[in-house]
Amino acid sequence: MTGRPRQHFDAAYYQRFYCDRPVHDRRRIGPLATGVTGLCGWWGISLRSVLDVGAGTGLWRDWFAAERPHVTYRSIDVSEYACRRYGHEQANIYRWRPSTPADLVVCQGVLQYLDDEACSLAIGNLAAACGAVLFLEVPTVGDLDEVIDQDATDMDIHWRTGSWYRRRLGRHFQPIGGGLFVARTAGLNFYELERCG
Repeated sequence: MTGRPRQHFDAAYYQRFYCDRPVHDRRRIGPLATGVTGLCGWWGISLRSVLDVGAGTGLWRDWFAAERPHVTYRSIDVSEYACRRYGHEQANIYRWRPSTPADLVVCQGVLQYLDDEACSLAIGNLAAACGAVLFLEVPTVGDLDEVIDQDATDMDIHWRTGSWYRRRLGRHFQPIGGGLFVARTAGLNFYELERCG
């Protein structure tokens, strides 16, 4: 199993994918975080805690600090460099799970770096970490032709099908759309057309 951090999660990696030509920056994360938390409010979820898995440069942390300072925010990353530079706890989600679940778990750009076995374990740990809602972003082979900006995206990842992820996520989550998954244990009900599948 190769769930260990890859050597290139260093300063050069962060310069290349987060500074030189970032796929995500503050301007893009702001509306995303607003939308995710807004939907949580619409569904009656009182957000008291957030876990950011693979927190990178801390864009979600900065948004919560500015917009929802009362929310308890916790961040982890596998990169020693990112943890030292941006102040996260160092942990690998395929081996780690928190002692108590968070209302919202953010996992953006993480699972594609894990091999199949480690990724399956990570999904189980994400489920254990999630009390209500998971926001998940992970590229699939179906995204290659029309979604992925290959100049700004790290292409050295594990390319899997969407159905591979959906099978494993479906054991723990109800997909709602837009990268949002609701924990089956959360006891939330949705209209048929709100649900995916």
